[in-house]
Amino acid sequence: MNLKTYAAIDIGSNAGRMLVGHILPSNDHHYVRKLSLTRVPIRLGDDVFEKGRISDKKIKLLVKAFKAFKHLMDIYKVDEYRACATSAMREADNSKEVVAKIKKESGIELELISGSKEADLIFSTLPTQKLDVSLNYLFIDVGGGSTELTIIKDGARVKSKSFEIGSVRSLKGKVNDEIFEDIGKWIEGKMEDDEYYGIGTGGNINNIYKQSGLSYMEPLKMDKFLEIYTSIKEMSEEDRMNKLRMKPDRVDVIVPASKIYLHIMKMAGIKAIYVPKLGLADGMIYTMHLDQQ
Repeated sequence: MNLKTYAAIDIGSNAGRMLVGHILPSNDHHYVRKLSLTRVPIRLGDDVFEKGRISDKKIKLLVKAFKAFKHLMDIYKVDEYRACATSAMREADNSKEVVAKIKKESGIELELISGSKEADLIFSTLPTQKLDVSLNYLFIDVGGGSTELTIIKDGARVKSKSFEIGSVRSLKGKVNDEIFEDIGKWIEGKMEDDEYYGIGTGGNINNIYKQSGLSYMEPLKMDKFLEIYTSIKEMSEEDRMNKLRMKPDRVDVIVPASKIYLHIMKMAGIKAIYVPKLGLADGMIYTMHLDQQ
């Protein structure tokens, strides 16, 4: 079988990732078969949400990461790649300078994408999931710097909105006090009085789902989510690493991220959330494949 090999680089506010994979058929849809996932804990949001720009130290780390990504792409004989940066990078005063340096040092072109484009890419993966299209969903993606919400009815997107609230931004105390009021007004104005289920994406909700012990695509109920959140919140960061096997750059952001998910679910009247364990990188690979059809 002659399969194309794709690479997707996602530079978020908390970490950077490179996913390498193929697209394979499965019954009536296709899915991303992951060959490699490399994660680098650079946390650009520490600089950007505090000082408005990326420091020289973080730029050096980024360049090193992109050089490593380039070597990995060569090893895996990648046919096509796409590299995207989200909230922190697009807000940085020196983002153009950083993008140019990455291109010069690694040969990789990094694209700054909007919150709506980010939502588009993540949403593109949902047809690969066995979701009941007769149900209504609120798609919730909480990142380090922004949160994307999408209303889904009859299997199609109705409305989307990006809000400047995320786990790293919250840790830095850089969230507008009125943001939840704005989210509540958007939900009230866009969602009808029907029953909705949640669809959650992002590293933090994936980790919460792992702690739940549920089977893949079994819905996580609100009370169980709240129970896990309360337990994690009461743990020290050291216990989160040792007992729950969390990465060092996950232990501090999982609490504010979970709080955002829970708050939005409560405002939208959502009692259960599906966690397909997909993200921006999956959407990037899937759309590269679709563009070839």
